[in-house]
Amino acid sequence: MGNSTPPSCDKDVEDSFRSYHYAEKTLDEPSIRVMALHALAYCERLFYLEEVEEIRLADANVYSGRRLHEQLDKGAENYTVELASERLGIRGKMDCARRKSGSLVVLEHKRGRSKEGKEVWPSDRLQVLAYTLLLAEHTGKIITEACVKYHADNKTIIIPVDMQGCEKEVSTAVARAKELRSSLERPPVKVPEKFCRTCALAPVCLPEEERFALTEDSKPQRLFPADEDRQIIHIVEQGASVRKDGEQLVVYLPDGSKKPLPGSSVSGLVLYGNVQVSTQCVHFCAARDIGIHWLSFGGHFVGSLTPGAGGVQRRNRQYAAMQNSRMKAQLAIQISMAKVENQLRYILRATRSKPDEPRPAQVEGGISRLRQQLSSLDQISNDLGKTKVDTDSSEVCSSEQEGVDVTEIVRGHEGMAAREYFSLLPFVLNLSTDSFLYFHGRNRRPPKDPFNALLSFGYALLYRDCMAGLLAVGLEPAFGILHTPRSASYPLALDLMELFRVILWDIPLVGSVNRKQWGQDDFEITGSQVWLNSEGRRKAIRLYEGRKQEKWRHPVLDYSLSYARTIELEAKLLEKEWSGTPGLFAKLRLR
Repeated sequence: MGNSTPPSCDKDVEDSFRSYHYAEKTLDEPSIRVMALHALAYCERLFYLEEVEEIRLADANVYSGRRLHEQLDKGAENYTVELASERLGIRGKMDCARRKSGSLVVLEHKRGRSKEGKEVWPSDRLQVLAYTLLLAEHTGKIITEACVKYHADNKTIIIPVDMQGCEKEVSTAVARAKELRSSLERPPVKVPEKFCRTCALAPVCLPEEERFALTEDSKPQRLFPADEDRQIIHIVEQGASVRKDGEQLVVYLPDGSKKPLPGSSVSGLVLYGNVQVSTQCVHFCAARDIGIHWLSFGGHFVGSLTPGAGGVQRRNRQYAAMQNSRMKAQLAIQISMAKVENQLRYILRATRSKPDEPRPAQVEGGISRLRQQLSSLDQISNDLGKTKVDTDSSEVCSSEQEGVDVTEIVRGHEGMAAREYFSLLPFVLNLSTDSFLYFHGRNRRPPKDPFNALLSFGYALLYRDCMAGLLAVGLEPAFGILHTPRSASYPLALDLMELFRVILWDIPLVGSVNRKQWGQDDFEITGSQVWLNSEGRRKAIRLYEGRKQEKWRHPVLDYSLSYARTIELEAKLLEKEWSGTPGLFAKLRLR
């Protein structure tokens, strides 16, 4: 990188090197970034995700490329320049413009290898040609040559430039970019698998999972990370505060101590009750995609710091999908069947009978009724598959269900299954009826006994994670499937929670109770209300976060990942039900 203007140009040429990108603010249709054209030539899906849905991730290769550009030698004959052209509809910042025998040459640096050691990659060619057009327009000079230097194999490839052919090639790409930018539909994945393996957005795109959903002829290669590199910080100390110090977040505790946290290692802050956060810290977190989540002292979700404007096309697709009653009903069935089947499998496993100790009749009866609800949901799904669809209104037409909301029927079966499940939960707890933790049935808002206080607190933690997963994918959590906006909770977050209630909280909670890990001094009783105190919340957070880090093997995709990553994966697979390739959402089951 070098000086912003060439030192040896006359005044007119010098003026032409000034940046024109500020003019973007006055244009109805923003110009296309040259780097976006590079993405377009690499993969149209990549272009769409970055430029239309505004999803941009940096992996190790991206950071390595940035370091390369920062370390480039600067010289009197090399300079960096940022240009834009309203006529061409593009803008960009070149790595280097060089004078060679009195002529200008665009030189682009690449960290990787050249194509077969002798050619430029098509995406690199389009990028350097676009820069050449910009430089030629703003200097008024004809440019006959451009170069791409590949540092991995130390090859510099010279590209002869024909200005007329160059402009035709770039204009065709710009036209395609504008066409994609105005589309609501993501383009399909058409590039070879090897391109996906090195793409920074593979964890968002999920190309291998999409190929698997289409063919199911081979095990998908896992491009979605098994673990989250960053950690979530829970702050429960009342009176604590969080501030920014350089690239660090510093937690100041009431006793005067402080705990510095590298910003790069934090994915989210969860603040309980009276915990303060500075404005500088909020700005820092917003710029680095660090979520801030406010919960009440008792663990009730209050709100979150959410991403800024963007992702409009994703939300438009979601809104359109939720107007399709058939799709909505089918998704409601998938969510309910996953929840009920996991409840049934857990009860079967936890009450597994021995030859000399058969299950109590009450347990057998409850299991039978759970199976009936699961069978009813399966029948509704089969009936839905046989119905005709009015393609104009997207309404389900069925003589058996005419005038009936299928989703409402599904809610009824899910609710009855939940009641049966909670009636069976005391049989998996090794507690006497006089124990302070004995479970007498579900109650909440507020919880009236210690076990319900534990259930509610854990579900609040799960709700926060589901909210974060939906926001990370760019979905609107207010637009639900199975749940309706009847409370302050976001319906879609409640929908996603149903897949994980048993797996992420019920199972570890019952295990901790049976191991006698809870005492009466972990709770606070205020009249008829019961809450976890600070120490109780710490115990619950450790239990929940520990469970999230455990790994399991996805029953359909057949690769292992942590439960923490599974939440975000399911959010991505949910979006694919209407914007990619459906068929993989809500498939996780207890073994």
